[in-house]
Amino acid sequence: MNCPEFLPKYLTRFLMPISGDFNPILKLRATPCRCKCRLRCRFISCILFSLFGFCMVSQVWFVPVSQLHAQEPPGQSKFLDERAVRVTEDALKWLAERQNEDGTFGTARTSPHQVGVTALCGMAFLASGSVPEAGPYAEHVSKSVQFMLSCSQPNGYLVNTELKTHGPMYGHGFGTMFLAEVYGMSNRDDLRLKLKKAVNLIIATQNSEGGWRYNPVPDDADISVTVCQVMALRAARNAGIAVPKEVIDRAVVYLKKCQNPDGGFRYRIFDAAESKVARSAAALVALYTAGITDDPALQRGFEYLHAKRELNDDRAYRYYAAYYSAQAYWHSGGEDWSNGFPVLRDRLLDSVNTDHWEDTAMGNEYATAMALIALQIPNNLVPIFER
Repeated sequence: MNCPEFLPKYLTRFLMPISGDFNPILKLRATPCRCKCRLRCRFISCILFSLFGFCMVSQVWFVPVSQLHAQEPPGQSKFLDERAVRVTEDALKWLAERQNEDGTFGTARTSPHQVGVTALCGMAFLASGSVPEAGPYAEHVSKSVQFMLSCSQPNGYLVNTELKTHGPMYGHGFGTMFLAEVYGMSNRDDLRLKLKKAVNLIIATQNSEGGWRYNPVPDDADISVTVCQVMALRAARNAGIAVPKEVIDRAVVYLKKCQNPDGGFRYRIFDAAESKVARSAAALVALYTAGITDDPALQRGFEYLHAKRELNDDRAYRYYAAYYSAQAYWHSGGEDWSNGFPVLRDRLLDSVNTDHWEDTAMGNEYATAMALIALQIPNNLVPIFER
């Protein structure tokens, strides 16, 4: 055989654990096969995968075959017509042009150098198929990663200490999720230590109710910040970073306690029972992310979303709502997806300002990144957004 190392270096591109650390049989991280027998390696790898599958099916998850290369979106579907593809391509170019030299996004008017916004912009490029090593936006992803790493504090907190922001744990959650996705989709082993520290900080700051709040202390909690941390933990777990099951279980309890009789979700457990689309869609996504796929809470939640599909009650958070609603419909699939996503897609396309989206409060880069991620959900290229 021309490639004696194909097992650890090639088969690991197909296999990775769904929880805990790396499978003991596959300790090495995925790296591409660089020999001339690529097709033979892929054939043999597939055979071995089938043999391993019977005894390991409950412990692995699938990673895109092109883990270390720019990924190609699937063939155009009825959910991504020519208009959607064109607008998405133009918006990605616009966003790339807005990146600052230090890897951040935004101007003095739109609060630049934010960890959260930079992470979301990086996720928008990942959703298009680019990775740090390849793709039209590889450089932009890499620069975002470098900024994120520069913000890593000794305790793992991802925060720009030179910038005062409202709710920095939002940024930490989005930043951790972004680093986890990059770590799982590339050969950036230098990310592991800081990613683990970021995850450990989230674990350590979960409060007694099971949630998280604006700052890294286990005091109060709200549903929005909690959803952000749950997604970060799942992304890290997908990438091979250990996350205690009880942390996720407590978060699920908190999320369910926030659900109102109408199926929507309130902001905090002890707040008035006021439901909103943005946070309700976010809560549904977090439940799916936590592994809940068949539960009355999901059914009631989607009944609420269907009744409020126009998103008119969340105008101030319309991009946040679009970001999470697209994911919620995608996870649910079936009629929820086929009926819900086209409405959301068309609303985003109708509201685009030539090549970007605008938000006077959070900034155009934030709005464009959120809209781009929502529109690219059907690409199914980023593990944390996969069904």
